[in-house]
Amino acid sequence: MADIYFCGSIRGGRQDAELYARVIKMLGEYGQVLTEHVGHKEIGEKGDDMDEREIHDRNMKWLDQAEFVVAEVSQPSLGVGYEIGQAVNMEKRILCLFRESCGRSLSCMIRGLHNDQSVVVKDYKEADLPAILKEFFSEANNGVEASQPCV
Repeated sequence: MADIYFCGSIRGGRQDAELYARVIKMLGEYGQVLTEHVGHKEIGEKGDDMDEREIHDRNMKWLDQAEFVVAEVSQPSLGVGYEIGQAVNMEKRILCLFRESCGRSLSCMIRGLHNDQSVVVKDYKEADLPAILKEFFSEANNGVEASQPCV
């Protein structure tokens, strides 16, 4: 099973923590999510109880280890943008998910990354996620679907 790095806002705002938890659960069907803590409601905007350098270094190690990066980008976050930029430099396969219903516009620096190959940017409604994830991981694995796709 693949290692998956999930990005979601922590210090930029925790409004979507419950959504992140549901996305992480779906991602678990496709691999090991290294950053499950992003979906924990107990984590406030301060983040972990670790020193900032330790958080950065741990996350960069996980990002390097991951085969795939899935980022929920509806809540603006400098950290998520940084992680996406690092993942691009590491030549990771990236899926960015944006909910148009959030009332914001997605940065052109994220939307402009879309290339249908290494970086996919998708507008979505939560009900669409199982199909979006199935398509992303199927294409990433050259048509080999996960053994237990989301239902």
